[in-house]
Amino acid sequence: MNLERLRGRAQAFTEDVSREGYLAYSGLKPEAALQAIYARYPDILSDETLGGCLGRFRDAAEGSEDARAARMMLEWQVEARVGRQLASLDEREVALENESVIRVADGRVIPYQRAAIDIANSSDAGDREAIDTARARVVEESFAPLRLERLERELDAVEAMDIAPGYNATFETVSGLSLVSLGAECEAFLRDTASMWDSVLNERLRAFGIARGEATRADSLALFRLREFDDAFPESVMESVIRRNCSEMGLDATAAGHITLDIGDRPGKRPRAFCSPVRIPEEVYLVLRPHGGQADYGTFLHELGHALHFANARADYPFEYRWLGDNSVTEGYAMLFDHRMQQREWLLRYTGLDRNRTGAFLRLAGFEELHFVRRYCAKFLYEVQVYGGGVGWKSLPDMYVEMLAAATGFRYRRADAFIDLDSRFYSTRYLRAWQLQSLLDEGLVNRFNEDWWRNPAAGPWIVGELFSEGQRETAGEVARRAAGADLSFAPLTRKIEALLSS
Repeated sequence: MNLERLRGRAQAFTEDVSREGYLAYSGLKPEAALQAIYARYPDILSDETLGGCLGRFRDAAEGSEDARAARMMLEWQVEARVGRQLASLDEREVALENESVIRVADGRVIPYQRAAIDIANSSDAGDREAIDTARARVVEESFAPLRLERLERELDAVEAMDIAPGYNATFETVSGLSLVSLGAECEAFLRDTASMWDSVLNERLRAFGIARGEATRADSLALFRLREFDDAFPESVMESVIRRNCSEMGLDATAAGHITLDIGDRPGKRPRAFCSPVRIPEEVYLVLRPHGGQADYGTFLHELGHALHFANARADYPFEYRWLGDNSVTEGYAMLFDHRMQQREWLLRYTGLDRNRTGAFLRLAGFEELHFVRRYCAKFLYEVQVYGGGVGWKSLPDMYVEMLAAATGFRYRRADAFIDLDSRFYSTRYLRAWQLQSLLDEGLVNRFNEDWWRNPAAGPWIVGELFSEGQRETAGEVARRAAGADLSFAPLTRKIEALLSS
């Protein structure tokens, strides 16, 4: 297929899928009609189109713009073809999430999608355990078998394309990322921060009244909810406060109306917030289901970073530079915004925290940050084993529990072994995004001072130098151009250490 025609058809297809995902996952539709969308685009998902994308990729001169674009289009082909194979399962999962309830031993009936919210908001360990036990029972009976079938189909679909020998090698080929190199970085991070993590975890568990060794994943949801600070983060002013912050740094929080803020509660809306770019840059949705307190502020800021990125991408860029590329970039921009919650003066200016409580909040923010990075390092290392195919399905749940518990100190459930997965190694994007945001923040401090987040010159610079480029560059290229350094965990570790000593 002619490249320009392929770009046009690919954009129309991607917009249709994105719109359907927004409607279904935000609770505006009870189910997702994905199979019908795939059926409308047989030409772009044909073997001939895959062969053409693979040929362009192999023929392009290394380091050229043609090679950059060809890699993106090949990776998109892989994801779209896998998506077609999984569409029926994804539709079933959306419907199942909307209709499933969990039945707690005390007689309560809770919508499945509210389970995580209710666990996080519970101050009683026994109650958290009861809700999570009921949730795990539903997962084991309904969701885990569906996800395992999805995983098996995904592996078969990728390997059938014969791009590289196996799933992991195919990912490395089409993404340009080395799983081995990132794995070594993750192992080093886990090793280097182990004593720091043990110390801060023990301190927090004692304060929460939980014995080391008894803490569960459900307890972690409540630990990081930080309910004791709810009064400083009222939901009623969250949107206006964040809009004010954007305005002071020279940004429009809606990008001249291109961003729709969907931040209210609604039955059927997923508890996990998301940003849905339906047309880039003209139509972008930020979707959040409130949990309460500081978590909502951080989540809003994170998704706003995504939304502003997509809504400010250059409209004249080709499809692949606006829609595709290294998602570590957009995740890095999202984290750049949500990490304002780790900045003392930002908290004093935009929240109800005073100087007497800010230090305690920042120490807990460092605790949360260290936990999530360690958790994602372990999750990525687990996923390498899952997708590598060297471990049998029956052995994976025990491996999952062992690896995640070793990294975090929390007890995990075997039932979640196939639920707690990021398809096609999306965990790599989060890990590299943590690295990228640390470098970008340091670069912005050097350029605009410590309070760059309220400098009216900072927002336009971010739009012009970062957001407008879409995802033409990789996270490594953005780091070198905008911050003059290579990606690593070193600046992130320094920031965590500073937070814990606040």
